[in-house]
Amino acid sequence: MKISIIGAGAMGGAIAEGLLRCDDLRADDITVCDHNQPVMDHFAQKGTSVTSDNQLAAEGSDIVMVVVKPWCVEQTLKGIKPVIDYKSQLLVVVAAGIPSEKINEWMEKDGEKPSLFLVMPNIAIAEKASMTYISACGASAKEKQTVTELFDKLGETIVLEERLFPAATAMSCSIGYAMRYVRANVEGAVEIGFKAKDAQKIVLQTIKGAVELLQASGEHPEAAIDKVTTPGGLTIRGLNEMEHAGFSSAVIRGLKAGKI
Repeated sequence: MKISIIGAGAMGGAIAEGLLRCDDLRADDITVCDHNQPVMDHFAQKGTSVTSDNQLAAEGSDIVMVVVKPWCVEQTLKGIKPVIDYKSQLLVVVAAGIPSEKINEWMEKDGEKPSLFLVMPNIAIAEKASMTYISACGASAKEKQTVTELFDKLGETIVLEERLFPAATAMSCSIGYAMRYVRANVEGAVEIGFKAKDAQKIVLQTIKGAVELLQASGEHPEAAIDKVTTPGGLTIRGLNEMEHAGFSSAVIRGLKAGKI
């Protein structure tokens, strides 16, 4: 399978890094297209094909991923439109707030539209640990399977209707919220006496443990919390103090603010 990534910024670069970690994908079957020479040098050293020509990158690939800023999507798509073969190539667009209707309007060619996928991963895709949202637009069941299986190699996926994609985009921001919690927890640990390096190790392992427990048990988080909150104990005192400061409300409001 040949894959092209047009735009290797934070997200496009993370996707490329994740693909390079897949044992069943060859580095020379991946093309990275960017206008930043150090970025191209980096991926060339890892064995990928590199180019600064979007059309050259798009030609001949089985999957063409356009991973650019939202305001660059139209220009980029129209630029590669002449070389995209709608019968043999799949188009993946990773950009917030761009609906399939608009993409199809830009890409319609001789009455045909591409097999299109709206995809929203997070930057943990570089470590094959993304939560990736996929919406198939005018694609066959087999094509949907191909794209889903590809992103399954890079973490967890969920296929959803396009009407939910704005909400999925907001949820993809959660990785940033999680990192902000890590920072706050580390700062608190330093204040009560730990060195910063030790504090971060403690916090990261604690979060990892919480995630693995919930994934293994399938329990609702509140049920798991009940197991560690003894009557009159320290944990419930800490949780209640956070709620007094609006912890849950702040998280919910943050998610709603991130919905396009």
